[in-house]
Amino acid sequence: MPSAEASAEPAAGPRLALTLALLVATQVGLHGCLNGMRMAVPLRAAHEGLGAVAIGGLMALFAAFPFLIAIPAGRLADRRGYHLPVRLAALLAFAGSALATAWPTPWLLGPAAALVGAGSAIGMIALQRTAGRLAQGQAQRLRVFSWVALAPSIATLVGPLLAGTLIDHAGWRAAFGGLALLPLLSLAAAVRVPREALAPPPPPTTPMPAGPAAAASPPAAAAAAWDLLRHGDFRRLLFINWLIAACWDAHAFALPLLGHERGLSATSIGLVLSSYAVSSAAVRGLIPFVAERLQPRLVMAIALALCAAVFIGYPVLHSAWAMAACAAALGLGLGAIQPAVMSTLHTVAPPGRQGEALGLRSSVIHFSALVMPLGFGAIGAALGVGPVFWLTGLALSAGAWQAWRLPRS
Repeated sequence: MPSAEASAEPAAGPRLALTLALLVATQVGLHGCLNGMRMAVPLRAAHEGLGAVAIGGLMALFAAFPFLIAIPAGRLADRRGYHLPVRLAALLAFAGSALATAWPTPWLLGPAAALVGAGSAIGMIALQRTAGRLAQGQAQRLRVFSWVALAPSIATLVGPLLAGTLIDHAGWRAAFGGLALLPLLSLAAAVRVPREALAPPPPPTTPMPAGPAAAASPPAAAAAAWDLLRHGDFRRLLFINWLIAACWDAHAFALPLLGHERGLSATSIGLVLSSYAVSSAAVRGLIPFVAERLQPRLVMAIALALCAAVFIGYPVLHSAWAMAACAAALGLGLGAIQPAVMSTLHTVAPPGRQGEALGLRSSVIHFSALVMPLGFGAIGAALGVGPVFWLTGLALSAGAWQAWRLPRS
């Protein structure tokens, strides 16, 4: 019978720093491949003459497998820890990008996108679960998640910049082939992540911190992750997570099309996305030094309001520099919000079910990512790309109010 990792003792000093660095490096490879593909696939589709609806369908496929496997992936992480899920994740990401390298046609870019999306999702769930078990207390957990959140920021810098440069100077096959190397780097980093001692998993009988419903019996709780939705704060946090995902999905979908309309090169579009990565990495590097002074709900509310303002102003821009400034502001908002969200999620999730809670979160987000690009494509085809930005900005404004209603700690 498979075992589960026992709760880790809080790591400290060089051991914690090394573990965090390895976790970040592993995820940079997986997420860098994803972000590079998310830029290259719609550009390749536009190059082949596909319309906004078809491109939206391709972008939705990045979330197809993650939606189906997120909760099982979370349970796998609870049972088997970090290493097995990450090896599976790297294999899937490599297979998807290698498929696009061999046959960069619109019909095979869809399966490639689905495989890369699945690999990134499985790896992220395993990383977030492991990172949450390295810390005790809200301030330390916020600090740990701020360091770990550097991985998506660095990946957003590496992936699109690598893809855009290779597209312009070496062609599409070279771009997809370069992205295929990144999951192999993830495997090399993952093998050095320390293994925790294995022990039987605790029965998931712990009730939610608050809520009207009593805890389910162990078999029922093990069988259904959806009972986590009984807790109002967890539901509110899932809504905020959905907004963050929709924000990034809208940006990943609409920015390449907006840049294409403005006549920007692939390298310029990659640099715009990279400015987002630089600013998000900067704010995530700052948070660990001020974690004790930060209130997660206040961070979330301010960040969502900032992102709303950015999206409302984006469509009036024409130059790459102005778009890069907007992307940098967006990076500040999303860079600050992600550690606060993950810290709060580990606070409200029942002990022994963090991986399952992360899987449910990932499932909800990827269902949105499966549906939203189709909606973005329909809106873009009917009204143009501008309304995609404006509607996203209005939704983010509503999210800022919901974040303010979360508990103070």
